[in-house]
Amino acid sequence: MFKGKAKPTNQRAKKPAPTLIKWRFVTVCVCISFALVALISRAAYIQVIEPDRLRYEGDLRSVRVKALHSSRGMITDRNDESLAVSVPVEAVYVDPVTVFKNGGLKEKDRWYALADVLGLDREEMLTRIEKNRKKRFIYLQRQVGPAVANYVAGLKLPGIGMNDESRRFYPAGEVSSHLVGVTGIDGRGLEGIERGYDGWLSGEPGRRTVRKDRYGRVVENISLEAKEEGKPLQLSIDQRLQAISYRAIKQAVADYRATSGSLVMVDVRTGEVLAMVNAPSYNPNNRADLKSFKMRNRAITDVFEPGSTIKPLVVLAALENGVADENTIIDTGNGVMSIGGARVRDVSKAGKADLRKILQKSSNIGVSKLSLSMPVEALLGLYSSFGIGDATGVNLIGESFGLYPNRRRWSDFERATLSFGYGLSITPAQLVRAYAVLGGLGVNRPLSILKTEAVVPGKQVASRENTRKVLDMLEAVTQEGGSARRAAVDGYRVGAKTGTAKVAVAGGYGDEYIGYTAGIAPISNPRIAIVVVINEPQGDKYYGGQVAAPVFSDVMKSALQILNIAPDAQQPSLQIAKTDRQN
Repeated sequence: MFKGKAKPTNQRAKKPAPTLIKWRFVTVCVCISFALVALISRAAYIQVIEPDRLRYEGDLRSVRVKALHSSRGMITDRNDESLAVSVPVEAVYVDPVTVFKNGGLKEKDRWYALADVLGLDREEMLTRIEKNRKKRFIYLQRQVGPAVANYVAGLKLPGIGMNDESRRFYPAGEVSSHLVGVTGIDGRGLEGIERGYDGWLSGEPGRRTVRKDRYGRVVENISLEAKEEGKPLQLSIDQRLQAISYRAIKQAVADYRATSGSLVMVDVRTGEVLAMVNAPSYNPNNRADLKSFKMRNRAITDVFEPGSTIKPLVVLAALENGVADENTIIDTGNGVMSIGGARVRDVSKAGKADLRKILQKSSNIGVSKLSLSMPVEALLGLYSSFGIGDATGVNLIGESFGLYPNRRRWSDFERATLSFGYGLSITPAQLVRAYAVLGGLGVNRPLSILKTEAVVPGKQVASRENTRKVLDMLEAVTQEGGSARRAAVDGYRVGAKTGTAKVAVAGGYGDEYIGYTAGIAPISNPRIAIVVVINEPQGDKYYGGQVAAPVFSDVMKSALQILNIAPDAQQPSLQIAKTDRQN
C-alpha cells in the first residue's frame, strides 16, 4: 500500500509565553510613581510656593537699571552771583569679564593710550584689571572732562564704559571757600554750606528700568522714576564785599606774619552776614589743596578772650541797672587799682573820667568799678542777652559756643576781669552779633547766612535810649584821643573798639597775642557791624589798634561806598537824636 509523505513539521519554534514577575513590575511602577510625584511636587513648589525665584534669576540676566543723575543745586550770593555750580563730567569704568571675553589686554598700545589720557600708570592699570578678571565693575577714573571722555570713547576698547557724573566748580575760589565749603568725589558736602545744607542741595537721582535681550537691545521699558534736581540756595553774602574783605585780611596776615586772620561783616538791620572770610584759605577746585588747617572756618570755630571790645556792654549794663549815667564821674586814680591782692592797670591814665572818656581811653579801672557796683548776674545777664555764649544762628557745622563762665561764687578780681574781657571766650561771629545788637539799638536778631525775604523782628534786650548813648560814646573812641583812631573812616561817624589779649595756653597765657577791632557805622543810622581778628602777629606791632584797626577802616570804607550809604559825619547830633526817636 502506498504511503504518502509525512507532514513537514513547523520549523519556527513557538516562543514560550512571558512570565510576569510581579515584584519587578511593582518596583518599576513605584519608581515611576515616585518620579512623577517628585516632578509634580517640584513644579508645584516652584509655581505656587516660591514663584519669584526663577523670575528673579531671569531678571538678573535681562533686566538692567540705569541711574538718572540729578545735578546739585546752585549756590549764589545775594545778587545772584554764582558761588558753586555743577558741571557735567564722566566716570570711566572697566568690566574685566567683558575685557577677557573679547581678547583681553593684547592690544597694549590702545590700553596704554587709555592709561595716559586718564593720568594712570600703565602697568599698574593693566595689573589691576588682570588681578580682578572676575569682577564686573571697577572705576578707573572719576570726574573726567568732556574732551577726555570723547577720547576714551574713540579708543573703542571692549569692557570700557562711562557713567554720567557732575563735578562741583567754585567760581569764587579761595575767597568764599570757608563759607561755601566743598563736596567730596561722590558729590556729598564735606564743609561749610555744602555740608550744612547737603539735603537741600543734593536732590534725588532717577531710575530707568528696562529689559534687554542677549544682544543688549532694549525689548521692554519696565519703569521710570523721574529724577529730582537739587534746589538752589541764595546766601546773604555780597560777593563784592567778600572779595574786598578777603584781600584785606590776607594782606594783613602776610604783612604782620600772623598765624591767621578772620573778618565778619553783618547788616545790623536784618542780621544777614554780608561777608565772612579767613586767611589762610584754600582753593576748593584743587583737591590737593584740601588740608585741615586751611579748611577750618575760624570765624565760627576759633575762640578768644574779647578783651576791651566787651567794655561797651559793661557801660550799657551800668546804664540799664541805674548804677551810672552819662554824667557819672569815676576816679581811676594813677592808673593802678588793687583788688584782693591783685592789680588792675590802665595802659593810658584817664584820671577822673565820665563814661565817654572811660571808653575812649579804654580804662580797665573804670569798667572794673562799674562791674563791682552792680550784681555779677546783671552783667552776665546782659552779656547773655547780646548773644555771648550762645549759637549765632548761622547754622554752620562746627560752630563753637565759646566759654561762658558759670560760677556760684565770684571774687572781686574775677568780677573786675570779667568787665575787660578776661575769663570768657567768644568767636568772631559772636562778637559781631553783639555789636549788631548795639547797632540795632538793643534789638537782638539771630545772624543769617541765607538771604532773608523780610526783616526778622528780633527781641528788644536793652532800651533804645541807653543803647543810643553807648553808640555815641563809642564814636569818641575813633576820634582824637581815642584808642581806635586808625579805625576811623573819612566822612562817616564810626564807633569802634580795639582789643588785645594774650593767647591762652594750658595753665595760663603764652607769649603770643591776638589783636582785634569791632565796630559799627554809620553811627547816625547804623547799617554795618564788622569784627576783624589778627591771630599771633609777629614783630613789634601786635596791638589791636595797630594790626586790626587799619583793616577795619579799609573794609568799612569800601563797604559803605559799595552799598551807597551816604556820609553822615556833618549831621548835627540834635537832628540825629530826633531821627532816632522817629525810628
